[in-house]
Amino acid sequence: MDIITLAEVAGNLNAIGYGLAAIGPGIGLGILIGKTIEGTARQPELGGRLQTLMFLGLAFVEILALLGLVAGFIFR
Repeated sequence: MDIITLAEVAGNLNAIGYGLAAIGPGIGLGILIGKTIEGTARQPELGGRLQTLMFLGLAFVEILALLGLVAGFIFR
């Protein structure tokens, strides 16, 4: 009975860990997209270049979220 309880606690801790790992990329995406919109509003002629750089940064930030998910499975 105690082993089942420990497994449930470990599973819950993994879910909490991934939730905490997803906070950073979520904040990063908000800042990234907000600053891109701000830059486009200030200089509309650079909108295409800023959008390209935003998508590149978005890919790097999403990698952090995926690493958090994978780390939850690896370090059980």
